[in-house]
Formats: sequence, structure tokens, C-alpha cells
Amino acid sequence: MLEKYSAAIKNKDEAAMNELLHDDFKFTMHKSGNVLSKNDIIKWAMSGDIKQDKTRVVYENDEVGIHHAFVTFDDGNVEAVMAVYKYKDGKIIALETGATPMPK
Repeated sequence: MLEKYSAAIKNKDEAAMNELLHDDFKFTMHKSGNVLSKNDIIKWAMSGDIKQDKTRVVYENDEVGIHHAFVTFDDGNVEAVMAVYKYKDGKIIALETGATPMPK
């Protein structure tokens, strides 16, 4: 599931994002405290602001997935992002991230 999710972000594949994310999806960003909905994250992903590098799936089963990547944003900031995904009904229902700013 996480490989498909990363590919959907990279390819700006809105249909795939809609298929992978549960309608009740919530993305909790611990760095900022923001919580994004399914529509929020799809809009953000389609903007092209999220560029992942050195992406790897640390662990995944039918209930959870753990993913690490270096993410570069349009403003030039780079963060090492550890993400934990929870699955329900074969879709991603929750995502929580911890991010460490990387030197420019």
C-alpha cells in the first residue's frame, strides 16, 4: 500500500490517492499540530509541494505501515519524515508524522 501511496504522490495521481485513502482519513502533523482531511492531503499532494527522496518502507502489514523519506518542500526546506499509517477496510485511514528539519 505504501509503495502505491508514494507513487501516487510522485505522479500526482489524484485517482489513486482517492482510491488509497479512506473517506474518514485524518493526517496528524505533530510538528505543527495541524490535522488534514482526505481532501486536504489530496489537494496538497496535487500541488507538487511534496517531493520525496530516499523513500523506504520500514514495516508494513494489513493494519499499519511505517515509512521514512527525506521530503523537500517548495520553500526549500528539507525534513526527514517518519510516518506511521493505520489501515482500515484496505485503505489508509490515519497518518501521523514526525519531522526533523535538515540543514540546507
